[in-house]
Amino acid sequence: MRQMAHLIAALLLALYLCGGAHAQTSAASTVVVEQPWARATPGGAKTGAAYMTLINNGASVDRLLSATTPLTDRVQFHKETEDNGVSRMREVRNVELEPGAKIVFKPGEMHMMLVGLKQPLIEGQTLPLTLQFERAGNIDVTMPIEKVGAMQHEDMGTMMHGPDNTMKK
Repeated sequence: MRQMAHLIAALLLALYLCGGAHAQTSAASTVVVEQPWARATPGGAKTGAAYMTLINNGASVDRLLSATTPLTDRVQFHKETEDNGVSRMREVRNVELEPGAKIVFKPGEMHMMLVGLKQPLIEGQTLPLTLQFERAGNIDVTMPIEKVGAMQHEDMGTMMHGPDNTMKK
């Protein structure tokens, strides 16, 4: 009887360990991008702005290292702060995402600065963007372009982009 109890315990331990291995998600699926959007720009503008929410569903810290789009020379992460009543914008080299964290890029706070626009961003069109993460790798995002001066994405519903760039509800 005692031998049977040991056998059952060993079997349960093996099932637990194997089940845990299957339950882990790949690095590419740990970061979710919700509600990506960019502002339209007036003709001749050399900079634009893009926004989104990033959620780290992984068990370890990840970092957004960079972003690229064929429509600009470069993408920078900026954070606005207030110092003695004066609003200041400073570049942030990377954005750290703690496990379970949600980082919101929105007007007047953290945002992506699209520097060296090669063409105007036109309302109703889309902006392709690739986000490069330290652990999750590259995530391609298609951002709808809202009107000039927009303060939020027109459809602030529950749409989100997964790592495979499919829209989910």
